[in-house]
Amino acid sequence: MKKVFVYFLLLIIISACSDYQKLLKSGDMDLKYQAAVSYYEDEDYSRSLPLFEELVSLYRGSGKAEEINYLYAYNHYKLYDYILAGYYFKKFTKTFPQSEYAEECLFMSALCYYKQVPTATLDQTPTHRALEEFRLFMNSYPKSTKNDTCNILVNSLVKKLELKSYLILKQYFKIEDYRATMVSVENFIKDFPDSDKIEEVTFLSLKSQYLLAKNSIQKKKLERIEDTIDAYYNFVDVFPNSSMLKEAENIFENSIKMREDAKKIN
Repeated sequence: MKKVFVYFLLLIIISACSDYQKLLKSGDMDLKYQAAVSYYEDEDYSRSLPLFEELVSLYRGSGKAEEINYLYAYNHYKLYDYILAGYYFKKFTKTFPQSEYAEECLFMSALCYYKQVPTATLDQTPTHRALEEFRLFMNSYPKSTKNDTCNILVNSLVKKLELKSYLILKQYFKIEDYRATMVSVENFIKDFPDSDKIEEVTFLSLKSQYLLAKNSIQKKKLERIEDTIDAYYNFVDVFPNSSMLKEAENIFENSIKMREDAKKIN
């Protein structure tokens, strides 16, 4: 009985595949349109996509073009193809700027870029692009109900860039490239002034300045020691209750001693 059931199931599948192939080869565009919408509504996106793909060009300029292009973009999105979905959502807004779906599609275009954002350890070009797209949406539709969602997503993207910047400066410090560390800290503070890592990276800059001075040639040593002392005063002025204060004071005391020794040599 079980074998009979499997046999009939295979016949149904083969018949369905055969019918679908006939539909693809058919010249009946209305039938293809109805089938594409039906497959889409049934969430059979892999079958609706080839049909919409053909219909997009054939119905260009017609009354059905707007709906077909709208569903075509969403079809890619439902198949997790965010690159093509983002492209077609954006294209929709340019082709049908007065459409009732224009606002939604511009938001979806930005969301597709958001879906492509990589982990913080990788190149963040997609993250910058996603930020641009969300800002474009909010500028285009300043009263949109979607702007609260946009702000939440924008904040998460900024946090991703912040983490990337933080990991870079930590890596510079790890490989003992102290000048690059200090430049990275300066950029980090400028780009993310509200970060909860400001205290830590400011201390890393102080420590980098100290280690750079400590390992400098005699010609540059005194100047770099003075820079370290200045960096210490800046740190304790901004973070007088820092948990890293004791280590900062050790750096300061060692710098004073190094300055005295350097002056004797000079």
